[in-house]
Amino acid sequence: MDLIYREQILEHYKHPFNFGVLDNPSSEASDNIVSCGDSLSMQVLVKNKSSLVADIKFQGSGCAISIASASMLTESVKGQKIGDLKNLSKNDILTMLGIELSPTRVKCALLSLEVLHKTLNQLT
Repeated sequence: MDLIYREQILEHYKHPFNFGVLDNPSSEASDNIVSCGDSLSMQVLVKNKSSLVADIKFQGSGCAISIASASMLTESVKGQKIGDLKNLSKNDILTMLGIELSPTRVKCALLSLEVLHKTLNQLT
């Protein structure tokens, strides 16, 4: 089963979804992991009346885990309510990736979640 998830991670790394820049984001944030050099920035466009994520983009550089995690996460949050997304946790990200990670790689996987939370916290 890990092989399927590994292939999915590599595909998201090579061809990430939602990679780019939004023209008029509602909010944006960035962060990095100093020890390994991974860095991500994220922009969110929110429909104010419904508090739904209308669009989301990210940019950055890093290992396959950090880029794939950002790609998968940004794809899964479109159309979701901001309040619900603030409750996303480490376990949600690790389940989404579907493979066991070393403690160092867990930091890489969670970078996108940390940036998403920073981005959403600026909206409230």
